[in-house]
Amino acid sequence: MSYGYGYGYGYKKQATVAEKIERNQSAIEKLRKKNPGIEPVVISGRKLALTWWGNAWNNNLERYSDYENRIGRGSSYVRHGAVLDLKIAPGRVTALVQGSRKKPYDVDVTIEPLSKKSWDSIIKSCEGKIESLQELIDGKFPKELEELFTAKGTGLFPAPKEISFSCSCPDWASVCKHVAAVLYGIGARLDSNPGLFFVLRDANIDDLISKAITQKSETLLKKSDKKSSRAINNDDISAMFGIDMEEEALTKEKPVSKEKFTTKEKANTKEKAATKVKAIAKEKPTTKGKTVTKEKLTSKEKSSIKEKVTAKDRSTTKRKPTVKEKDTAKDKANTKDNATTKESATSKKSVAKKKTSTKDKSEAIEKTITKKK
Repeated sequence: MSYGYGYGYGYKKQATVAEKIERNQSAIEKLRKKNPGIEPVVISGRKLALTWWGNAWNNNLERYSDYENRIGRGSSYVRHGAVLDLKIAPGRVTALVQGSRKKPYDVDVTIEPLSKKSWDSIIKSCEGKIESLQELIDGKFPKELEELFTAKGTGLFPAPKEISFSCSCPDWASVCKHVAAVLYGIGARLDSNPGLFFVLRDANIDDLISKAITQKSETLLKKSDKKSSRAINNDDISAMFGIDMEEEALTKEKPVSKEKFTTKEKANTKEKAATKVKAIAKEKPTTKGKTVTKEKLTSKEKSSIKEKVTAKDRSTTKRKPTVKEKDTAKDKANTKDNATTKESATSKKSVAKKKTSTKDKSEAIEKTITKKK
């Protein structure tokens, strides 16, 4: 060991960032063998928090003078992976932080629950302004709600007087670097699960969402019942287009009931309709001083009557043949007569030919007989 200034007597050589990260990673692996359920805080990149909830938590800590001089010391610890384990429960955070010693330090942070008065006020202010739980978790809500949530003393985030902590390290400072590392670790944990914030403040997030959405639904229903200013009255339409609109009184003489018909009422209605149709079908309209029924015929009945009238007209009406049709009929008759004449002449020739043939045969036979004699 050397003596003097610098790394002389009484001073330990400072470890590099890479050495600190490697040492902390080794401590996590050893601890995980004993306790597989540990949840170390891992920071990726330069920023300590990425989401709205994580950033809002860190900003709330940094804006109080109680922490601004000491809390910065914990940022390097949490970046290097010194927070080996961090668990959030209602109103309490427990953690293990690796320091300069071999054994990690125990850190305990207690946060008072959100007062009922503040919580009720926040719920009332959020009515109709949050669409869903996912929007709240993602931090996608109006600027008005951001200011409400982060307001000092009345918002969701705790003030220094609502936070108490303890650490097993020998540092007597009000906020040691191990506690500061845990406070920043809470913001990093909210990045991965913003719902833990409401667990930590012991506030039921379902109450906030259900009332906010219910109020919005009721507001929309009320708006739907109101008559729109864009609707045009009948009088205005009449004046605009120069037409007469029917009076509303005529359309409201017999208001239709909005009540649904029962099965029995539907059956009675069908029977009445069927009876009326049969009565109309039996009626025969006359023209001799009798009243003609004013009921309209169906399309099927109209087509049936039309067919009957057409058939009757065809049977009673005799149309005179045209000149062309007469000539055509005469030609057909002449052709038929000529054919008949040819057939008769042909048949006479065949008969005469047969007779001649028969006569010749008989003469030949007689000659043969004479020669034999």
